[in-house]
Amino acid sequence: MKVNEHDQTHGSKDATATLIEYGDYQCPSCGDAQPILTKVMKHYGDKLLFVFRNYPLEQHEFAETAAETALFAAERGKFWEMHDLLFKNQAAFREDLFPKLAGKLGLDEAALRKALKESTYAKAVKTDIASGDKAGVRGTPSFYLNGKAYDGEFSYAGLVAAIG
Repeated sequence: MKVNEHDQTHGSKDATATLIEYGDYQCPSCGDAQPILTKVMKHYGDKLLFVFRNYPLEQHEFAETAAETALFAAERGKFWEMHDLLFKNQAAFREDLFPKLAGKLGLDEAALRKALKESTYAKAVKTDIASGDKAGVRGTPSFYLNGKAYDGEFSYAGLVAAIG
């Protein structure tokens, strides 16, 4: 599984390990995973390349809107800030929340509303979903470590042991 130029990444492209997450911003399990992932990324620094790919589940009413909001922020250099804000606010998701989050990051709220209305980032979200489907994603969060599905224990200790 290759890292693509449109992927949202954290860490060095020269890292010795790559961890890809297919996630849904409205998924409670994905929200629970974020503090663990943050600790893992801090532990490894540039030795780990972390990739987040959108995989909004149909049963989550605002998951696709959240994914498009994150990509809107990414285009403006604020992906990880928005990523974190979305997970911190996932219990409060409603249509009018996303422009407010953009505003908190100094992004143009009206431009986000327009992008969401016009589905500007929908194709990019669908590309991530297709990638996940091809990889065999069955739910969120799903992880791939160095190109292989990671089905091990999802904990800080489990990930550190797997990454090495």
